[in-house]
Amino acid sequence: MKLILATSNKGKVKEIKALCKDFEVIAYSELIEEFEIIEDADSFKGNALIKARAVFKALSQKNEYKDVVVLADDSGISVDVLGGAPGIYSARYASKGASDKDNLNKLIDDVKKSGVKSSPAHYTAAIAIVTPKYEYSVHGWMYGDVIAEARGNGGFGYDPMFIPLGYDKTLAELDDEIKKSLSHRAKALSLAKIILQTL
Repeated sequence: MKLILATSNKGKVKEIKALCKDFEVIAYSELIEEFEIIEDADSFKGNALIKARAVFKALSQKNEYKDVVVLADDSGISVDVLGGAPGIYSARYASKGASDKDNLNKLIDDVKKSGVKSSPAHYTAAIAIVTPKYEYSVHGWMYGDVIAEARGNGGFGYDPMFIPLGYDKTLAELDDEIKKSLSHRAKALSLAKIILQTL
């Protein structure tokens, strides 16, 4: 089965490909030109569905892609001391079009400004699947703490400041296999795979 990802984020594409080896995983930008998708829902699930529907619609206008299955992920980090921010704005926390590094630095600064060295936090991943007949969505979570500094060179996004529950290293310092077993996206994808296998 060809699984089309409604993302061109290289970190996400690599992670989803590694977790979905039973499927042929292709970023939509390999098939059609990238286009802007306005994510204006008030939840991770809502934004994941917006992305999956937009890419499905764009692909289905071309005959060769009429029966595709599109998978979209919307994910982010919520920090307790910041009232749940950045939440659904995680990808554009520093500004629209901000780099991972800009977002990371802003979150570190905001945690420092709140006067703490660490705070409970959690990652959420919502995955939407859109097919010619049905729409589905699933969620996965990962809990832990954020720290007011960056440690480690692995991963992407906010990984250098997030320490998963039960560990003393950040996601950017942990081995890839450990990270995969803890990942919010891996948990959501394991549920998504059950749906995909029934299609």
